[in-house]
Amino acid sequence: MNQSKRKQRFLRRSAAALIALSGSGISHAQTASTTNNAEAAKAAEPATVVVTARRREESLQDVPVSVTAFSADQLSKTAVPDIVGLVQTLPNTTMKASRATNSTLTAFIRGVGQQDPLAGFEAGVGIYLDDVYIARPQGAVADIYDVERIEVLRGPQGTLYGRNTIGGAVKYVTRKLAPETDVRLKATVGTYGQTDAVLTASTPVSDTFRIGATLAKFKRNGFGKNLVTGGDNYDKDVAAARLSAEFTPNSNLFIRLSADTTQDDSSPKNGYRLTVGNASKAPILDNVFDTRANLTTALGHLQQVKQSGGSALVEWQINNELTLKSITASRRDTSYAPIDFDSLPVVDLEAPAVYKNRQFSQELQLSYNGKTIQGVAGVYYIDANAYNKFDTLLNGALPLSVYTMGDVDTKAWAIFADGSMNLSDTVSVSAGGRYTSDTRQAAVLRQLYLGTKGSPELGNPGAVLFRTDTNLSKADLDRTDTKFTPRLSLNWKANADNNVYASWSQGFKGGGFDPRLNVVGTKISLAKAKSGYEPEEIETLELGLKSQFDKGRIMTNAALFFSNYKNVQIPGSVAVDTDGDGKDDNFAGVTTNAGKARIRGFELEATARITDAFRLSGMFSYIDAKYTQFIVAGVDVASQKVFQNTPKQSANLTATYDWPMAFASKNGTLSLIGSYSYRGATNQFETPNALLDQDAYSLWDASLVWTSTDKRLRAGLHGKNLGNTKYKVAGYLFPTLGLEGSTTAFYGNPRTVSATVEYRF
Repeated sequence: MNQSKRKQRFLRRSAAALIALSGSGISHAQTASTTNNAEAAKAAEPATVVVTARRREESLQDVPVSVTAFSADQLSKTAVPDIVGLVQTLPNTTMKASRATNSTLTAFIRGVGQQDPLAGFEAGVGIYLDDVYIARPQGAVADIYDVERIEVLRGPQGTLYGRNTIGGAVKYVTRKLAPETDVRLKATVGTYGQTDAVLTASTPVSDTFRIGATLAKFKRNGFGKNLVTGGDNYDKDVAAARLSAEFTPNSNLFIRLSADTTQDDSSPKNGYRLTVGNASKAPILDNVFDTRANLTTALGHLQQVKQSGGSALVEWQINNELTLKSITASRRDTSYAPIDFDSLPVVDLEAPAVYKNRQFSQELQLSYNGKTIQGVAGVYYIDANAYNKFDTLLNGALPLSVYTMGDVDTKAWAIFADGSMNLSDTVSVSAGGRYTSDTRQAAVLRQLYLGTKGSPELGNPGAVLFRTDTNLSKADLDRTDTKFTPRLSLNWKANADNNVYASWSQGFKGGGFDPRLNVVGTKISLAKAKSGYEPEEIETLELGLKSQFDKGRIMTNAALFFSNYKNVQIPGSVAVDTDGDGKDDNFAGVTTNAGKARIRGFELEATARITDAFRLSGMFSYIDAKYTQFIVAGVDVASQKVFQNTPKQSANLTATYDWPMAFASKNGTLSLIGSYSYRGATNQFETPNALLDQDAYSLWDASLVWTSTDKRLRAGLHGKNLGNTKYKVAGYLFPTLGLEGSTTAFYGNPRTVSATVEYRF
């Protein structure tokens, strides 16, 4: 039997096992009765997982939303390094570092997302830090520290979370400061020279005022080498800090001020060539993490990403039922990104780039929590700017440096309300809506300079201008999109252990302008360029069942969803004839609302405490995403197109076994955790490519963790990708550009082993 068939059989058996767990209701009373350890018996009691998916605290099993929550303890035990590390256990979710970067996030949920980080494009999955929306993907691959929990919401969240959450939302929730002095240290050493350290400290200054701070450093050598410079490839060098202060002048008022900063000084991450050089005949390298790239700087800077932000939260409990909340935030980031498309020691196809983003947001929420009616209403405003400039250094019959500048302003406001009413002890209905006004203004400049030494804007003052293709100001590129996005749901508490819900929701992602816009050499009219592209819209029907059996020892969450996806924004590139010789020798960005699609799928998550010492958890997901319309140059090519970053099947099975064990005169628990993950075949772009697309693959992880009974000391040994599977996560496809051609891939982490110690003083 071949490997593919074995994996398919495993998937079928895993799904069957999880479904069996969801309905078996097997009694474990006998096993539990034989456990005499008081701590184990206490641990066996099911804990209520609290989430804020509807902007108010609710039990995970009660909220009518597909949401997965990860507690700080879960993340610590399995040594999840960043939010990308959550993907293996999440249904129908892809999160990864974007191409040629360590910290820019590409996220897709249920087939919806966006992988181009340029200024004109908005994410389809919203990222939130303590209820603050992160407008840009640069720096969004956040290392996990100082966390209370992470929530991942699947499906359109447009009612409560806004215009760019049509695929879902990821919420990073930091923990509040402790009422007593609290000092924590976490240190990690591992393969590839990994040395991480996180120091957290907080203390009360008075009965009403507390302060806290965290310093973190994450460092690792490269998985491969740059064979030209001798430096590392795929290394990591990140420093981070967070400062917070909390003020509680009385029992009804809570004020929290926080600031954070991160600096990523990792080396440029360059791709692995999948083809021999067209001109140089440079061979394919043996190690997929090695490169021959020669571009190391952008605007004179080595690769670097710096971001910082601050926020102010004010919560005023007006009475037992009403609470007013204000969230004020400001963020900014700057990235220097030398992108070497050809990954060769020649200037053939390269792009030194600079990204700068800033945002200010204000949100007011009024929540009501009565016996019959609960809900939240509010207003939201964001003022943001996304700016990028880059040269495309392209060798050919006419060597060129193509300078591109995109400067995009976004001003959006919204009013929203969402509430639920208990019609009886077992039935409740929820309804919500959000009205959004989204204004986008952009300036785009595209100039061609002779030679491949770059433009004046990126460090070559002597460059000779060949032609200006596009020069449009914010007065030229100006559009406002408005949309009302409703949501309805019906909840039926069939009994104490089974919660059935049906929901219908809409979401939209604002229109915009392609920052690589070219009105010379393409068939795009000036009028079309000025109108930009239209908003995406999605409509989703979801049916869900959340259950528990045997007093919570077995829990399952299952969902079926059906989506109608319209005006799908497809960023892309077209070849253009720069010098008028009838041959294409350059490219330009063309973003169109090419697609309509229907998406349907199934998700199942389950946990089972087989005994007080042995637990199983798992998930299985399936998605069938299909374009029903995909227009290219006036022709519908939907039958030739696929959904990118959306494997049809994914699965995970995790087993945990605990047993009491004393260590260094301390009582504690030793936990053995093993995890198997499977992801189906994945396309990198809408057009399949046998070289670049990733076949189905599996990953094995394992951890051995000891935790003291008082939770003050934890030590663990962690292995990731123990089978050392090589799997592609991203890539570039420019096979006909330059003299060498360029088809490059980026890979997920190889096998790593680390040892971690956490101590709470």
